[in-house]
Amino acid sequence: MLVKDRMTPDPICGTPDMPVTKARELMIEKGFRHLPILNEEQELVGLVTRGTLLKALPSDVSNFSNFEINYVLAKIKVRTIMIKDITTIEEDTPIENAAQVMADERIGCLLVLKERKLVGIITDNDIFNTMVSLLGARQPGIRISVLQPDQVGAVARLTNAIAEAGGDLSVNVGYYPEDKPDAWVSMCKVKNIEKEQLVEVIDGLENMEILDLREI
Repeated sequence: MLVKDRMTPDPICGTPDMPVTKARELMIEKGFRHLPILNEEQELVGLVTRGTLLKALPSDVSNFSNFEINYVLAKIKVRTIMIKDITTIEEDTPIENAAQVMADERIGCLLVLKERKLVGIITDNDIFNTMVSLLGARQPGIRISVLQPDQVGAVARLTNAIAEAGGDLSVNVGYYPEDKPDAWVSMCKVKNIEKEQLVEVIDGLENMEILDLREI
């Protein structure tokens, strides 16, 4: 799965000379948290976020009316508050790389480029929804986590045994447990098999241990 498969293509954009009030109204109306900024040549020059909008306000707005807040913001142009040091990514980047960049840099979105032109935006919500999809959270079945040796063919032994018993794997992902070197945990979502039968299948495999099993 690549960034282009999960991004929002052709995002709505603002301009550097747009009043901050207009940017704020646009973001509220459309319900998004990030507004890319393009110049007259359609080049990416900045990004406005909810955080940058808040920074444009006086530090204490408790005594201000909405009219006064809008009056202050109307005097400010987007170019003065936008983020100029923007983190971008190419559309053919693997989705896990995008997630790593966002986690490492602690940012809520990446602007997506193709041949140096803005073609999309991918946000932390997109990453969360991708994880939900990859883990099969919306699919019914039996969720089972199995500890197994980190050896060639171990995952195949597990999945083949389940398939031979009539189980249908809709999800199969894994990770290395921090406290057990030389081990691997497979998390599977299995359909078309009874829980008791699935336990019997796993128990019959050498050097494999069920860590968690539940019907979802």
